[in-house]
Amino acid sequence: MATASLMPTLNIFNASPSVRTRASVIVASSQQPRRRDLLLKTAVAIPAILNLKEAPISEAREVEVGSFLPPSESDPSFVLFKAKPSDTPALRAGNVQPYQFVLPPNWKQLRIANILSGNYCQPKCAEPWIEVKFENEKQGKVQVVASPLIRLTNKPNATIEDIGEPERVIASLGPFVTGNSYDSDELVDTSIEKIGDQTYYKYVLETPFALTGSHNLAKATAKGNTVVLLVVSATEKQWQSSQKTLQAILDSFQL
Repeated sequence: MATASLMPTLNIFNASPSVRTRASVIVASSQQPRRRDLLLKTAVAIPAILNLKEAPISEAREVEVGSFLPPSESDPSFVLFKAKPSDTPALRAGNVQPYQFVLPPNWKQLRIANILSGNYCQPKCAEPWIEVKFENEKQGKVQVVASPLIRLTNKPNATIEDIGEPERVIASLGPFVTGNSYDSDELVDTSIEKIGDQTYYKYVLETPFALTGSHNLAKATAKGNTVVLLVVSATEKQWQSSQKTLQAILDSFQL
């Protein structure tokens, strides 16, 4: 390394081929630790970018849900997913109340990486996590995202109305709908639904740059210390063929 640093730059380029070769080898070797560090960092970062799909948690079964879920009483063409207290880290910790929604029987439940499931931080997670995720390649994706209430308001046990108007809530949670960023211009429609004593905010979004898909539907509510959000996502092709099915999934969601 000392040899390379003492040799003037011009002399390297004017030197004989053998000298140039030795100099380049010395310089290259000095860069090896830096390259190794970069490769190691990249190896760590890539799984996070790819949603760590290879690192499973829990109860997910990558088979069609119709093989293990009961038919929905309201519409037998769907099956009913009703979360049990043992299904996810947050449910086991009592940090999320059990939720339910319908699915077409040919959808599959996907495994969720430990780092995305909130398993490492329950019951006091500071950031949102993914509860469950389902998919059908021809129709779209569904996932339940949960966020600590403290991320949206300092009021304990706040209702969704206490947090604010629907636009304020989606401004905070929008990136977890799209998978990257949220622009208020992407919000097409909002509505408010009451089921018993629980209030839900519903959203229709057109998100051409979203990682989750160009069409997103969402339904949010708050209970206890958590805001729970159902996200239904589709590409343009999936939306054209399955809009009614995706809307039915969204409408069925409740705690």
